[in-house]
Amino acid sequence: MDIQSPDRQVRLAVDLVNTRTRDPEQLTSPADVRAFLLEHGESDPITLADDDLVAVREVRARVREVFHADPPAAARMLNELLEEYAVRPYLSDHDGSPWHLHVARPGATWADWMAATTALGLATFAAGHGFEALGVCAAVDCERVFANPAEKRPRRFCTPRCSSRTRVASYRARQHAQ
Repeated sequence: MDIQSPDRQVRLAVDLVNTRTRDPEQLTSPADVRAFLLEHGESDPITLADDDLVAVREVRARVREVFHADPPAAARMLNELLEEYAVRPYLSDHDGSPWHLHVARPGATWADWMAATTALGLATFAAGHGFEALGVCAAVDCERVFANPAEKRPRRFCTPRCSSRTRVASYRARQHAQ
């Protein structure tokens, strides 16, 4: 349970939120959470139970709200997550790993770690890029979120696919209306 980079923290937040969209639920078991953690650079041992699954889903719901909120509310939500889950950062080299930074308290659950790490990542990202760089896809049939660090390119869609699909649907609707 370590922090490697701000980019990793933001990617973790975005990917966590996007495990629950209009697509089927991706976190249906503790094994799914374990696979998610492994895909995001964590290493074994990762031990999870059903109550961990419930707690991770609760964290996900709270992090999702940040993407939907206006800047003052998003800042308040992140501050609440940081106050509840984060501690003063400290260095650790546990289990023979190289030195790395922790922001969750020693012995934190995986859900607590995700809450602290994603809140810190999103807060750092918003401080550097503004809350307008955090978005929810504008496609009517999508609810994925994204973080866009580009300074000059406002982004409305999670992927080029959603952008193209929306543009084609709009074109077809205009053609049909004529």
